[in-house]
Amino acid sequence: MISTLLVANRGEIARRVIRAARAQGVRTVAIYSEPDADAPHVAEADRAVALRGSTSAETYLDAPQVLAAARATGADAVHPGYGFLSENAAFARACTAAGLTWVGPDPASIEAMGVKHTAKALAREAGVPTLPDALLDTDDPADWARAGEHVGFPLLVKASAGGGGSGMREVRAADELPDAVRSARAEAARSFGDDTVFLERLLDAPRHVEIQVLGDAHGHVVHLGERECSIQRRHQKVVEEAPSPVVSPELRERMGATAVALAEKLGYVGAGTVEFLVEDAEFLASDASDAASLAPAAFYFLEMNTRLQVEHPVTEEVYGVDLVALQLGIAEGAPLPFAQADVVPRGHAIEVRLYAEDPAAGDRPSPGTLHRYRHNSSGYDDTLRWEDALGTHGEVSAFYDPMIAKVIAHAPTRTAAARTLAAGLAQAEIHGPATNRDLLVAVLRDPDFLAGETRTDFLDHHDALRTPEPATPRVVHLAAAVACTSAARRQHDPLRDLAPPGWRLLRGAPRPAITWAGPDGEVTPDLDGVELRDVTPHGARVTHAGVEYRCRVAHHDGTAFVDDGEGHSAWREVPRLPAPDAAAGGAGPVSEVPGTVVEVLVQEGEHVVAGQKLVVLEAMKMEHPALAAADGVVETVHVAVGQYVEAHATLVTLGAAE
Repeated sequence: MISTLLVANRGEIARRVIRAARAQGVRTVAIYSEPDADAPHVAEADRAVALRGSTSAETYLDAPQVLAAARATGADAVHPGYGFLSENAAFARACTAAGLTWVGPDPASIEAMGVKHTAKALAREAGVPTLPDALLDTDDPADWARAGEHVGFPLLVKASAGGGGSGMREVRAADELPDAVRSARAEAARSFGDDTVFLERLLDAPRHVEIQVLGDAHGHVVHLGERECSIQRRHQKVVEEAPSPVVSPELRERMGATAVALAEKLGYVGAGTVEFLVEDAEFLASDASDAASLAPAAFYFLEMNTRLQVEHPVTEEVYGVDLVALQLGIAEGAPLPFAQADVVPRGHAIEVRLYAEDPAAGDRPSPGTLHRYRHNSSGYDDTLRWEDALGTHGEVSAFYDPMIAKVIAHAPTRTAAARTLAAGLAQAEIHGPATNRDLLVAVLRDPDFLAGETRTDFLDHHDALRTPEPATPRVVHLAAAVACTSAARRQHDPLRDLAPPGWRLLRGAPRPAITWAGPDGEVTPDLDGVELRDVTPHGARVTHAGVEYRCRVAHHDGTAFVDDGEGHSAWREVPRLPAPDAAAGGAGPVSEVPGTVVEVLVQEGEHVVAGQKLVVLEAMKMEHPALAAADGVVETVHVAVGQYVEAHATLVTLGAAE
């Protein structure tokens, strides 16, 4: 029996595992990096151990430090969550060698499925349909070209190790292949320590559907239906749901049976997910000639994840199970408490991933201080389930994934779940970095989403959802920001009874024009036709075009954050004499976010052209290229590979082209 569980992770999944373990009467141990010292998962565990360092490699990926934490606290089991060391067979073996119970599959299963091209071979042996592929095991571009012709274009270059979209490049023509292979290999080496890549036929608009499997140590394997995870950006999931809106009972049975067959072939013990690409009937009918060149099955093996998935809560909601509790029971040797015939779905569940990132800027991560984070529940209730990475405030660190929370709705119907989830997201107060909240709400309310048209190219064809129309007229929030900011100043102004703020103490002097920066840029307030009532530093009733809006206003670091239950925005007064921009003057590209330099592609004295890639940073699981704004000559390179730089740091100084 497990008595003390070390949770080798952070954020929302660490909190999720701690909660499940506590419900089982198991003592918990948290580990944390220096940036995570005040993170909620640290406070919620029974014990905590600090790790030396800040980056993932220095902390959560440092197996010796993690094992030392287990020894220091008397832990007898390790739950790896997902990401970090969760699919590291060597770490799993080290845990068992240290006498710890590993809450996960056997290391041999992790190894077998951890290398994608060998995993596909095993899947084929188990009778699972696969797409054409080819391993690139030489450095000769001619060999790559032949492999590409064998696989067929379009294709994907994919890292054989790891996951999450890293080391993946899309190639539509043969002349694009060499650069894609080199780039994917470099990223794979950095991300996974293994630069092996392979080619795989690319389906242009499939659905991404996965099957949850569970196996116990007594030879029993079941599946818990499917999840559809087709709405993605950068090959990473954003919206997940169960069941899929297009998977029929017959297809569910076929996909489930193939997933179980693969798990049985592996002798799989624990929770795992078999991922497929699915071509539904409508897509096949629209592109029959291309589909005819593939195998006759409607689904194809993608990979198997030998761990818990980020999106596991939708399966829990639909099937009424606790997957983490089941993982713990399986690790203790207990048999599965149900058979396949007992697995019956109820209703529909949808999950969204709330990220600190800016969809309007190419989903660029936006680390920073989360001043206020409040929503209608703090765990489970009858409407929404919030799996929060942070507390009511905190720091979105540049060192890790930018997830703030996962939010899950479960309802009798898909439409009801989408409606409930959209409303809950819209009503939350999120003050700080840019987030993808508006995008998520817009997706959940989009007619094509509600109709089940959710293929992997969904966001490509719905680009307007990245910058949706505001739910509340901008002038309403601007009026609330101006009025409440003024009220806040009056509250702290000893001369507030002598003159209203914003007016000079000279008879007849005009009120100065003040510019405010908001969601759409800088504006000078024109509040004609707007009525204000009950103005305080914290809110106001604003009437515009005959409609009253009750606005809440909070001030953080000079910014007024306005919420009204459906709309939200942030406003800041523009200083009349702004401080000089350290990055101004055309010195060269600056870092958009704090990150680590992974490539320096130019040297001093080199001539460059506008748009040329000069330096590549890696931050929050994403590459950020710095480009030349104009033709010029490299005068100074200020960074080196491996160097960590803060946001807005100058990377390269460019001189005028001769």
